[in-house]
Amino acid sequence: MAFVPFDDRDGWIWMDGDFVPWREAKTHVLTHALHYGSSVFEGERMYGGEIFKLTPHSERLQKSANLLDFDLPYSLAEIDAASIETCRKMGLSDCYVRPVAYRGPEQVSVSAVNNRTHVAIAVWEWPSYFDPETKAKGIRLEWAKWRRPDPMTAPSAAKAAGLYMICTMSKMAAEKRGYADAMMLDWRGYVAEATGANVFFVQDGVIHTPPVDAILDGITRQTVIEMAKAKGVEVVVRHIRPEELSTFSECFLTGTAAEVTPVSEVGEYRFTPGALSLGLMEDYGRLVRGQL
Repeated sequence: MAFVPFDDRDGWIWMDGDFVPWREAKTHVLTHALHYGSSVFEGERMYGGEIFKLTPHSERLQKSANLLDFDLPYSLAEIDAASIETCRKMGLSDCYVRPVAYRGPEQVSVSAVNNRTHVAIAVWEWPSYFDPETKAKGIRLEWAKWRRPDPMTAPSAAKAAGLYMICTMSKMAAEKRGYADAMMLDWRGYVAEATGANVFFVQDGVIHTPPVDAILDGITRQTVIEMAKAKGVEVVVRHIRPEELSTFSECFLTGTAAEVTPVSEVGEYRFTPGALSLGLMEDYGRLVRGQL
């Protein structure tokens, strides 16, 4: 597939209540969010004409903005409706949905008391992050150099753009060395998450996953935990040391983009996608399309 820059596409983007032609959806170079990271966003998927867990995503967008000390100028119902309408305007029933809220260019300083909050929603076709064959084999991850910060130094519960800087650095470094992604530790040295997805491990039929005391509580993560428990699978939420990875048989990632993706390798540790990870991958695919 030919590379198409995201600023040179056909279509429409919802911006501050109106639909703007895709190529004209611009913001000023002195926008506060560009200089100081005052931006929050969501990643959502529409399957068969329905945006999966739309309102929980909109709620998290609102919560993230509040954690960065600004309010959204639209209600949850208005954001939900705008997200659906943007998909319709683009003529898409299966797509990725990206709402973003950010402080504008009225004031360029650390303080942002005079800055207006803007909201935009863009959608585009984006199939599964990895093809089915790659998923079934499991993807390879290396250890990231950078660590997730102490929540006393950054709002880790917010899906804030600035928190993804070290994720970009870690993922690009991993890709240069032939890996699909990188596994990050938190500031204490516990296993945290991949650069854009939560992580789960399997040991003797029990699922283990890190707590969300220093990472984002993914909506896909919540969904998979609910699915596993409904199947009678025990889920243990606890801190996990890197060296414990030698005791796990399976590993998988969860996220809106990644969906449920088995992992075959994290640094020096190896895993074999098995019944739990592959089963949850298939069940999730059915759930999001209303088949489960």
